[in-house]
Amino acid sequence: MTIEVKVPTLGESVTEATIGQWLKQPGEPVKLDEPIASLETDKVAIEVNAPAAGTMGQQLFAAGANVSVGALLATIEDSVVPAGAQAPTLRTEPAPAAPAAPAAAPVPAAPAAALAAAPTGEAIALSPAVRRAVLEYGIDPATVKATGKDGRLTKEDVIAAAQAKAASPAPAVSAPAAAAAAATAAPAGERREERVKMTRLRQTIAKRLKDAQDTAALLTTFNDCDMSAVIAARDTFKDAFEKKHGVKLGFMSFFAKAAVLALKDLPSVNAQIQGDEIVYFDYVDLSVAVSAPNGLVVPVVRNVDKLSFAEIEKGIVALGKKAREGTLTMEDMKGGTFTISNGGVFGGLMSTPIINPPQSAVLGLHRIEDRPVVRNGEIVIRPMMYLALSYDHRIIDGREAVTALKTIKEAIEEPTRLLIDL
Repeated sequence: MTIEVKVPTLGESVTEATIGQWLKQPGEPVKLDEPIASLETDKVAIEVNAPAAGTMGQQLFAAGANVSVGALLATIEDSVVPAGAQAPTLRTEPAPAAPAAPAAAPVPAAPAAALAAAPTGEAIALSPAVRRAVLEYGIDPATVKATGKDGRLTKEDVIAAAQAKAASPAPAVSAPAAAAAAATAAPAGERREERVKMTRLRQTIAKRLKDAQDTAALLTTFNDCDMSAVIAARDTFKDAFEKKHGVKLGFMSFFAKAAVLALKDLPSVNAQIQGDEIVYFDYVDLSVAVSAPNGLVVPVVRNVDKLSFAEIEKGIVALGKKAREGTLTMEDMKGGTFTISNGGVFGGLMSTPIINPPQSAVLGLHRIEDRPVVRNGEIVIRPMMYLALSYDHRIIDGREAVTALKTIKEAIEEPTRLLIDL
């Protein structure tokens, strides 16, 4: 019996996706609900699970092809393909005849060969991030112990294997082997190019950011913030906080709470333009910029104005984990009234973040560094951070933007304000 696998519903107003990669190849056994393919939409990556157990049958589209919701994607046979039987093949255009092979063709490097097939002849399913790490570190994925979900390799597995390889002594190389390696090495100074098609997610990110520049009247205001009080509070309570709530106390929950104070006092910073109307929200759904393997995504922590510090931290950690694993859903990405982007985790000193349409403002956080400042007429060293608030000048005046950023600064420098709503 042949079971059809169709492109699932992808979310509201999403009608098309791109096949990111096939996780199962024709002839391989498939378990019920086991992922067989990953699809990339304009916002998230979605795994297609097997509707029944059996053997992977025909794949009707190649990786990189665009598919519509409801289209027949693949088939699953309810019995194992007999030994020696020809497995269903991928539907592609016929390839041109290859030229005659030379007497001795060079053997591909271990990582590149392993990406195509495992030692057993079965294809290895690697995410784009893992595939990139394998090629970058020159690691054979077949030799790496996988710790990810369903026995999959993670980027961290590859990095750990590379570090272990670097720490181990290099094996002695015989003179003939060294000469052969030198003969196959690329000429010194050779220039190379690589063309990689943009993923659907990257194309959407590019379009939305450009649209924001073309549509909104963007302006950025800056301030700096003394992080001494927040760092002291975190150092004092982090152990007890983690013991009680099961999550680490980070800086994002402080900034989320500080942003709520500012947004409640200045509703236009939490508003949006829809047509010829301005929509004001009496709640705060916080979009948190997260770096995922396929690009920057902004999943949403909802009702931040009603959440505790622990609930905010748990929400951010959960969304970050899903982003790294590529399991964010359309619901995770939907909505959002204000965004916080923390470029400081990458070492950024200052930036002008771009708003996340249709939102009207975004708060940019940056790295913390000791700098000399004047306090009570004396020069002292304090852990300082630059803050940036980019906003749509069409509905947010300069006074409101500066006041909002000043409110956030004051709440961070005196966290007691977060408790007394001041």
